[in-house]
Amino acid sequence: MFEDYAGAEGFVLAGGRSSRMGQDKALLRLGGRSMLEIALDKLRALPLPAPPRVAGGRSDAGPIADLHPGFGPLSGIEAALTASIRPLNVFLPLDMLLLPAKFLVWMLRRAQITGAMVTVPRINGRPQPLCAVYHRELLEPITRSLLAGNYKVMSVICSAAPRTESIDIFDVELVSSADPEMLAFSSLPAYRWFHNCNTPKDMAGIENALVLNQ
Repeated sequence: MFEDYAGAEGFVLAGGRSSRMGQDKALLRLGGRSMLEIALDKLRALPLPAPPRVAGGRSDAGPIADLHPGFGPLSGIEAALTASIRPLNVFLPLDMLLLPAKFLVWMLRRAQITGAMVTVPRINGRPQPLCAVYHRELLEPITRSLLAGNYKVMSVICSAAPRTESIDIFDVELVSSADPEMLAFSSLPAYRWFHNCNTPKDMAGIENALVLNQ
């Protein structure tokens, strides 16, 4: 097990337009905390050498501005990797409120062990590229893709990795079925961890589950 996390940073991706929510999601409150604070607290639980930062956000939390605005979350990833001074970078989207912080620690440790440039969880067959660990060496090919008008995160990230073996897309269900440590991360089933809170209806239904997940 790796215990040295000095080579990693954490970033919350908060650059969405919140169009389905009807107001800035970052400022909405659940259980007395804003969505932004909930996300930042998850990353603060990691033993990182520096506080987590916000990429692409429109808030008072000192966000890192997109270098190529209007190209979605890949622009936030690019901005974060540009600002990063460490090789490994843990990303968490603002609205993934039910993800246990211990999963982020586990995923970062996995990235250290495998040495992969790309570490992305997959749930129900769907990759979750905004909740991932990316190596800073991906920055240059990501920027090239954005300049070429390609901003689909998974296709760009996978094509940016220099070798197939440096891409680690793992199935959460498969890993958790064999790893008792992961099963204890949360009282919620793993498929709920990756639920995005995008609408007022999501907000109304998520608060009780968030309490259970603390």
